[in-house]
Amino acid sequence: MSAASCLLSEDQFLCSICLDVFTDPVSTPCGHNFCKNCINEHWNSNDQYLCPMCKKVFNIRPELHINTLLSEVVSQFRQEAQQKASSSSSEQQAAKPGEVPCDVCTGTKLKALKSCLVCLTSYCQTHLKPHLTASGMKRHQLMDPVENLEDRMCMKHDKPLELFCKTDQTCVCMLCSVLDHKTHEFVPLKEEYERKKAELGKTEAEIQEMIQKRRLKIQEIKHSVDLSEEAADREKAEGVQVFTALMESVKRSLNELIETIKEKQRTTEKQAEDFIKELEQEISELKKRRSEVEKLSHSEDHLHLLQNFPSLKAAPPTKDWTEVSVRPPFEGTVVKAVAQLEETLSKQMKKLETELKRVQQYAVDVTLDPDTAHPDLIVSEKEVILVDNVITIGKLPDNPERFSDCVCVLGKQSLSSGRFYFEVQVKGETDWDLGVARESINRKGKITVSSEDGFWTIWLRNGNEYSANSGPAVRLSLKSQPQKVGVFVDYEEGMVSFYDVDAAALIYSFTGCSFTEKLYPYFSLCSNDGYKNYASLIICPVNKTE
Repeated sequence: MSAASCLLSEDQFLCSICLDVFTDPVSTPCGHNFCKNCINEHWNSNDQYLCPMCKKVFNIRPELHINTLLSEVVSQFRQEAQQKASSSSSEQQAAKPGEVPCDVCTGTKLKALKSCLVCLTSYCQTHLKPHLTASGMKRHQLMDPVENLEDRMCMKHDKPLELFCKTDQTCVCMLCSVLDHKTHEFVPLKEEYERKKAELGKTEAEIQEMIQKRRLKIQEIKHSVDLSEEAADREKAEGVQVFTALMESVKRSLNELIETIKEKQRTTEKQAEDFIKELEQEISELKKRRSEVEKLSHSEDHLHLLQNFPSLKAAPPTKDWTEVSVRPPFEGTVVKAVAQLEETLSKQMKKLETELKRVQQYAVDVTLDPDTAHPDLIVSEKEVILVDNVITIGKLPDNPERFSDCVCVLGKQSLSSGRFYFEVQVKGETDWDLGVARESINRKGKITVSSEDGFWTIWLRNGNEYSANSGPAVRLSLKSQPQKVGVFVDYEEGMVSFYDVDAAALIYSFTGCSFTEKLYPYFSLCSNDGYKNYASLIICPVNKTE
């Protein structure tokens, strides 16, 4: 039997009531065939004896007879169908864990290909055929196989969930729309599905964008770590060089001190040896004289004693040793050596001050950009001034570049590679900000000044509170208040450094930064005192002399 004839025969063998292959087929007087049980139940449940196919009405209940020929053909068809189903089942795969099984299969459950929302049943390839061939079943709604089909039925009305209530944001059946939700707004499930699917697509794109941004941030952080590692290596190399020189100076000074002490000890020992030798010679002379005196004192010769007495009575040929002494010659030696060492270390430290001289070689001529200045600032090329009643001088246009709330201004010059340096006089000011900012910073409304928001700055508050705004802020402890501040930027190294110019000392450095935009000099004068005092910042020329 060919595939086409098989499908044709199968369609002819289906009962129009149960939509399944005939069981005990019987014929009505009008010539239509039904399962014996199906037609009897149909007539039992209706007041009229109506043919379900042609709608012919019989006045009395017809007597039904088994259609012998059709029964034999159906029996043969069932046998062939079972053989074919057995062959097909061997080719199909059994449902694996996590896959939806066929609800009709007995024994080994095959993998379901579709689920019917009308029958609330999942079907494998074999048991799905009636839904593909029978005219009544072709209208059923099929979908990819899912479990728990009963969840797709309205628990209250036992009807399929076909509508979406936009008012209550829930799925409902047709009866719900006319009973419980009749004043609500409804759309078909498919329409809401498409809308929600579009939202999910947008959400997925947003999530993907967030993932991409975070991946880029990871790369940025890794790059910053690499830059920081390179900077650390350079700092370590420079530190090793400087401190090695310092240690060599200390070691050399120590060796010189020890050698000086040894030399003084040798001199002292030589002096002592000379004194001892001279004293021993005098002792020898004195012993000789004592012998002569003793001999003369025992003489009985009156004339001999009187004649020699004057020469023995005279003072012996010796010197006065009362004030002679040997003292340790080391007093002040260590103090003097330490003083010399301090002088050496001071020279070494002076070499460190050349770092400021080095960065000053990258000085640029910075001027202020009045188009970015807050309206309460008076701006010239090199000076920004905050004074009382400045807002009455004139209303400036609200440019997109202009700061609206924060009392600050940017420089005209930008940096997107290389290095640059500039100096600003802050003498006498009690509240100010200095540094650099990226081009895309927020300029309207309240501003958070931190490195995370695109600002790399230090500030002074209340006349003595210095901080680096690295988010969170880092409190700075300075030996003296800077009168002039130098700002140095190394774009590729990701570094922003601040110097006390007069003291030639480093104030603070932002390191490991990742710059991707243009950077502009940033200046701010705070108005915490309510504009009571005149305040200004002045961009100074840089002295590049060595």
